[in-house]
Amino acid sequence: MEVGAATTAAADSTAANLLIFVPRADDPLAGGPAHAIDALLDGALSLLVAAGELTGKRGQVTVVHTLGRAPMTRVLVAGLGDPGAIDLERVRNATATAARRARALADGTLDVAIAGPPLDALDETDLAQAITEGLLLGLYRFDRHLHPKEAPKSISGARILGHDAAALAEGVRRGAILGEATNFCRDLANEPSNLLTPTEMAARAETMARDTGLEIQVLEESDAAELGMGSFLGVAKGSHQPAKMIILRHRGGGDEPGLALIGKGITFDTGGISLKPSASMVSMKQDMSGGAAVIAAIGALARLNAPANVTAIVPATENMPGGSAIKPSDVLTAMNGKTIEVLNTDAEGRLVLADALCYANHLGLTPLIDVATLTGAVAVALGTTTTGLMTNDDALGAEVIAAGAVSGEKIWQLPMFDDYDDLIKSPIADVKNTGGRYAGAITAAKFLEVFAGDTPWVHLDMAGTDDADKDSGATVRGATGVPVRTLVRWVLDRAAKQKESS
Repeated sequence: MEVGAATTAAADSTAANLLIFVPRADDPLAGGPAHAIDALLDGALSLLVAAGELTGKRGQVTVVHTLGRAPMTRVLVAGLGDPGAIDLERVRNATATAARRARALADGTLDVAIAGPPLDALDETDLAQAITEGLLLGLYRFDRHLHPKEAPKSISGARILGHDAAALAEGVRRGAILGEATNFCRDLANEPSNLLTPTEMAARAETMARDTGLEIQVLEESDAAELGMGSFLGVAKGSHQPAKMIILRHRGGGDEPGLALIGKGITFDTGGISLKPSASMVSMKQDMSGGAAVIAAIGALARLNAPANVTAIVPATENMPGGSAIKPSDVLTAMNGKTIEVLNTDAEGRLVLADALCYANHLGLTPLIDVATLTGAVAVALGTTTTGLMTNDDALGAEVIAAGAVSGEKIWQLPMFDDYDDLIKSPIADVKNTGGRYAGAITAAKFLEVFAGDTPWVHLDMAGTDDADKDSGATVRGATGVPVRTLVRWVLDRAAKQKESS
């Protein structure tokens, strides 16, 4: 769907659907597009307010058919709640919810009116970006393998109606890049694992690199062996599918090596010899969501011409219980020479990330952010709304949390006290790959910290936030695309700060 912008007044919209926003207030129609549309419809909105059917409550969408009294076919009125709490995230989610409601009613176009109250306190470029993201994210569907009897209804195009044409256009441009990147990530994560093998994941990364001007390198198993990536290759041993270490580079910031985005790329996780229960295995096609996120993020950074050097690294493989698979009690040697006692082959994500972190250090990249569906423990601790963050650099962690807050992706920091180190000590190797029953998300991060070394590093465990079981605002059922927008925002913010200080 194409999203555009115009300075057309809301009352002059000729779209099939016009979306306007109102706060929860004594007079939710005061000023702005709502007031103009109410007048155009001979007070129809005021009657709904008086009847208690239009309150401005957050999440409420009221549909009003114009019945020929106005150039648009219907008006959707989205509530934003308390006027003092209206922010970009509320607008993004309200837009997504209302757009799905419009699509469910009929095919057609959609105009979104933002000029005047209750949105006039928000920057118009940022507002246009958030609305564009809401449209693209909220209307996303993964239906490429469905063959419905009738074509599904669709919104054929959308426009954002505001004051400043240049500001609107820039917001739409940014929002489209971020929304499309997030949906690219969702497409990868939603794809069945028989279709998205490590080889296919690398092929899709190559296509994206070609389209965006990124450099790409794919290390084969023989290359990984020469580099000493015994931890990564240990996980790959049980699968007939060849493992791939996917490396993408965006060069936008001078001669320094730059920073690294590292994503777990387990295209299917059976648990290996430590086999998962069948009910726990169904969603394991999405165990490569971290890898998908960093591929999507670096693609967006290339399209945005980000003034930074960024390398994305994705160790991609299956975790299968084949005859050659690693076994509990085996010892692996990672690229940095550290030995690992494998107590549970289902703790494989940290094994592939260990060598990816070593490789990032080998390239001189700093700082490092890894993203992974790493532990069920993080979902037990934080639920399905919040990604867990662990770090060896609190200031760096704060930067990432702030980027998530602006992007509408919630992140919470968990502690990394030295006390947890003892939980991953092994009597026969330098480290073991599980730390026992308690603090599972933290001990997994403590394991990764061994391979990040002294390099500033953040670990994002999004095992609770990578998937949704229902539509809610800009989140739709299936893969969420978290934390693509956070990663992009963090890189851009960091580049802007470095420019200011230089």
